Amino acid sequence: LVNAAGAIVRGTAEGTSDEDWNRVLSVNVTGTFFMSRAAIPALRRSGGGSIVNLGSTVGLVGCPNLAAYCASKGAVVNLTRAMALDHAHESIRVNAVCPGAVDTPMLVSGRGDAVPDQVREANRASIPQRWLPGPIEIANAIAFLASDLSKHVTGTALPVDGGFTAK
Repeated sequence: LVNAAGAIVRGTAEGTSDEDWNRVLSVNVTGTFFMSRAAIPALRRSGGGSIVNLGSTVGLVGCPNLAAYCASKGAVVNLTRAMALDHAHESIRVNAVCPGAVDTPMLVSGRGDAVPDQVREANRASIPQRWLPGPIEIANAIAFLASDLSKHVTGTALPVDGGFTAK
């Protein structure tokens, strides 16, 4: 199972509406929880398997003006760890991929009058590797964690961020 649905709203804790808070937490945390809970019995019956959740680097280190998103992705990371411990004895592995900035429409969404190329350049400059990955780099990490190549990996939150969280 790959839990990849995501919602983002920009705003501080004070500036985030109840509606936006609830939507972001519902999609990012509650959706991950319900999908995982539904998949676990089938994974158990089949002798094990893998759940890969989409976290985010901002769930590991935080970020200004993304209160709901940071909270939700931090919750996904810790839900991942809890489920990994709960189901390791059943050969059910649970891990999270935590992308940093990725060159997708989500990178520039909700930024008002910001120029997309300037947003991309600012993000690129904050990454030690100095380039923005595309979806394929994230998909490769997901494929690794879903495969038997990682059969002794569980409870991990794997940053795919060009070194951003290593700073």
